[in-house]
Amino acid sequence: MSRDTLVSHVMTADPLTFDVDDQVEDAMRALTERRFAGAPVVDANGKLAGLLSDDDLILAESRLHVPTVLSILGAYIEWPPSQKHFEEDLRKAVGAKVGEVMTADPVTCRPGDTLEQVATLMHDHHVDRLPVVDDTGGVAGIITRGDLVRAMVTDR
Repeated sequence: MSRDTLVSHVMTADPLTFDVDDQVEDAMRALTERRFAGAPVVDANGKLAGLLSDDDLILAESRLHVPTVLSILGAYIEWPPSQKHFEEDLRKAVGAKVGEVMTADPVTCRPGDTLEQVATLMHDHHVDRLPVVDDTGGVAGIITRGDLVRAMVTDR
């Protein structure tokens, strides 16, 4: 397949999705049974609300790292980036619902995007999967790095 191949020809259509109100434990079980590393999350209207990944689930079960505090000339300064991460991690660690642990506003693509565009997005944003959204914001599919690699291999 060429770089100009459309996402719609490679994506997994009608993927596994979770609702924001689904229980985290049920989502973990579903991902594990299907051997998936992530899935889109939809709101009550069926619109993309986020992306649930195994990283989100691991974080929900892990220990939190306390923010970094620097001591400079006798003053204690909390390192701002670590505070933000701590607050996000804390929110995810105590969440019992998918909507509380998912990554909100994930990077997305559209069915008419090319594989070259998707590969660039994945590389630039350091992500392994992209929800594919339609014009209404609904989930049309999902595309992963594995899908891209398979498309490249079958072309040769």
